[in-house]
Amino acid sequence: MPLKNRDDIRNVAIVAHVDHGKTTLVDAMLWQAGAFTGHDAESHTVERVMDSGDLEREKGITILAKNTAVHYNGPAAQELGIDGGVTINIIDTPGHADFGGEVERGLSMVDGVVLLVDASEGPLPQTRFVLRKALAARMPVILCINKVDRPDSRIEAVTEEVYELFMDLLDDADQNSAALEFPIVYASAKSGRASLTRPSDGEQPDSRDLEPLFRTILDTIPAPTYDPEVPLQAHVTNLDSSLFLGRLALCRIRSGTINKGQQVAWCRSDGSMQKVKITELLLTEALERVPATSAGPGDIIAIAGIPEITIGETLADVDDPRPLPLITVDEPAISMTIGTNTSPLAGRVKGSKVTARLVKDRLDKELIGNVSLRVLPTERPDAWEVQGRGELALAILVEQMRREGFELTVGKPQVVTKEIDGKIHEPVERLTIDAPEEHLGAITQVLAARKGRMEQMSNHGTGWIRMDFIVPARGLIGFRTEFMTETRGTGIANHVFEGYSPWFGEIRTRQTGSLVSDRTGVATTYAMFNLQERGSMFLEPTTEVYEGMIVGENSRADDMDVNITKERKLTNVRSAGADVLERLIPARNLSLEQSLEFCREDECVEVTPEAVRIRKVVLDHNLRARSAARAKNRD
Repeated sequence: MPLKNRDDIRNVAIVAHVDHGKTTLVDAMLWQAGAFTGHDAESHTVERVMDSGDLEREKGITILAKNTAVHYNGPAAQELGIDGGVTINIIDTPGHADFGGEVERGLSMVDGVVLLVDASEGPLPQTRFVLRKALAARMPVILCINKVDRPDSRIEAVTEEVYELFMDLLDDADQNSAALEFPIVYASAKSGRASLTRPSDGEQPDSRDLEPLFRTILDTIPAPTYDPEVPLQAHVTNLDSSLFLGRLALCRIRSGTINKGQQVAWCRSDGSMQKVKITELLLTEALERVPATSAGPGDIIAIAGIPEITIGETLADVDDPRPLPLITVDEPAISMTIGTNTSPLAGRVKGSKVTARLVKDRLDKELIGNVSLRVLPTERPDAWEVQGRGELALAILVEQMRREGFELTVGKPQVVTKEIDGKIHEPVERLTIDAPEEHLGAITQVLAARKGRMEQMSNHGTGWIRMDFIVPARGLIGFRTEFMTETRGTGIANHVFEGYSPWFGEIRTRQTGSLVSDRTGVATTYAMFNLQERGSMFLEPTTEVYEGMIVGENSRADDMDVNITKERKLTNVRSAGADVLERLIPARNLSLEQSLEFCREDECVEVTPEAVRIRKVVLDHNLRARSAARAKNRD
């Protein structure tokens, strides 16, 4: 029997590099489709509604893939003769390479993609990553050149760069030139305008709304197809939770229909099957999930009633179960050890979670919804090796746990190696840097020390240059801080996983040592004033410290044990610290990501709900000295 179409549905993912405007574009589509009513619609007070998490709003990035539904009933739908309009299910995916697992899950739910590219920056590493995934799945692509109204936009040049990227990736995917015949939409997501006619650089699209984009989606993205003879198949692609319904499984229905209260076959990841009941069925309308009685092929639904269901599993017909393939993602490239807090200050915060059981339960919970994460045991019963795509993804997990009240000890990020043909291989990243021309020498020198190899360099004639490097992932640990220092905060660096290469050899990433407290006490202004010539401080006066805690960065390569609790001898002539307080250099307050970058192999980060501290793994100075002596003798 021939396949049938659901003409009233389109499933599309918005994919792009970080900060190219995905979430802003989805917001504009929701506004123009009438998703907001009342005060919000009049005042336009809602911004970046898809970035609902606290960390997403603080960092200005999308971390979790989310879906929304736009009900479009404009001229394009009427011309196609679709009564009642079209439901466009939109997946807003992350743009950062560390959250690539979310991108892959999003692509498994859709039939095509809108590739968003900044009209000034052009295609960047994550653009290559998401486009490669879309072409491998043989999905139709709509190119949307966004931010065409930027003063520094270069629309024609960016379009040519995208064509070159397609040519490069099509060679890898062994596809024909038909994939190059993609439509191009020129847009300003912030203004809510799009056009099929290329505007001049820096000018707005000639259309007053996003109607050209909606029309292109309906013309280019195919409607979901299904075989009416095939029974129910619903693929679980994501998980969510509800205070009232418990765990929700987000599914894309491939064939058949599903009804509220229906008995279905739950095809589990271990190969077993179990009969379960759908207690609640929800469909997405704009930003809300609304109850429904049934759903059919192509619908993206949320179901409740199966507390232990996980991503990649299938809901099928009880009498004729046909499980779908499990979702696979790329291998993790970075790992770090996460364990209980073992510092002398552990458990000081009221209500904090400090036991190994609580930490392990939280990590196991994270595994349920994060397909790109792995948790492995270590030699210690209170610590685990957590593997992920990159430093940012792991740092986000630690930050979320910190905000939930956990106290942790987090080790220095390491790369995940694999053995190929008897040789150790390590993950390699493609690094793209945009920076002012005067910093070219400093950047190449920094990356040469980190085993980076320049592949391409281009000059856009604006005083800025773009450089492409192939760098071992190990060499990028701690790179961002040094890079921002060398470029005085002006440089932009982005990277994406490229593959595995033979071990590059030893890399010395940090040229400075640490200032380590040699005793427990309270940091004094007098001691810090005398030490600031030796390096920069990480804490303020009156901060409680302990032996082995890192209180600053030494200007020399070696570590130095210091007494930061030393007090001035008081006399009846002058008060303690009054004359030095004004001359004390402000401390460098490191964020969690910066603290992880700063760590060396013998250091770790203590994370509590109230503070982030860097410390030595072995706190006792004598034990560290003996360990160093033994290591030297072995060499």
